[in-house]
Amino acid sequence: MKQFRAISIALIVCLLLTACAPILTAQPADSPIIVTDGLNRQVTLPAAAQKIVSLAPSNTEILYAIGAGSQIIGRDDFSNFPSQALELPSVGGSMSNYNLEEITRLEPDLVLAGGINTPEQVKALEDLGITVFFLANPVDLEDLFENLQTVALLTGQESEAEALVASLRQRVNAVESALEGVTERPSVFYELDGSDPARPWTAGPGSFTDYLITLAGGENIAAGLSGEWAQISQEELILQDPHIILLGDAAYGVTVEQVAARPGWDTLQAVRQQRVYPFDDDLVSRPGPRLVDGLVALARIFHPDLAGDLE
Repeated sequence: MKQFRAISIALIVCLLLTACAPILTAQPADSPIIVTDGLNRQVTLPAAAQKIVSLAPSNTEILYAIGAGSQIIGRDDFSNFPSQALELPSVGGSMSNYNLEEITRLEPDLVLAGGINTPEQVKALEDLGITVFFLANPVDLEDLFENLQTVALLTGQESEAEALVASLRQRVNAVESALEGVTERPSVFYELDGSDPARPWTAGPGSFTDYLITLAGGENIAAGLSGEWAQISQEELILQDPHIILLGDAAYGVTVEQVAARPGWDTLQAVRQQRVYPFDDDLVSRPGPRLVDGLVALARIFHPDLAGDLE
């Protein structure tokens, strides 16, 4: 388990690349859909895609959120939300290996790739005559909203996406209003993998987690580290002495009690004051619409007196 999780983190480091935002090209009704994707490739569809294979959990969540769930015919191994996605055939994705034969058999009119996919994987599918759109990872929530609208254009779900984006914006605005004027920001340690308590993995600058912690009124103690995903020494952790510890690795079975029992960790104020919380890492690591859920959840934890009533 430890080795797999370390490899998974290394894989995220290699694959979460920033690319150009998609460029939407307005077209008259009944004209082909032409959009420039995150790899600066012009992708053309004769009409809205009706048979879609998703290669990333975030893409799958976006498709369902904008009302295109019934148009998905295949998904990657890690797409598990919403629960209906588990009923779809999987095309692989573990250790970044996809079943090209299965994808070809499904005969999609669009494969929706994401930030966890490489340009080489996109080309391999293109070489099979399959239309692929690369949806670059957003760098902020505005980029996320643009991604939702892009996928809506590709799938013919523009009105549904417009309503979704309006709802998400309203929720973000509610968080910002609730936290307006906040001067005291709790320091936060976000744990990705504590298999080695002396050097746990955490979310550094440039990660969605770091971005959302800041937006939710907290201070990420790993903001000064190098890289989006990095290890922090126990000595530095004790020096920073965070107010709050969030366990993004709770899904792997890490508990609050285990953290308190780690040698030396009982000196941390977050442990002493019982401010160690399990956290659903999918809410802050998958660049889909649930990032807003993650923002709200973080705000509630950091400022329960101000954000406790947020939906």
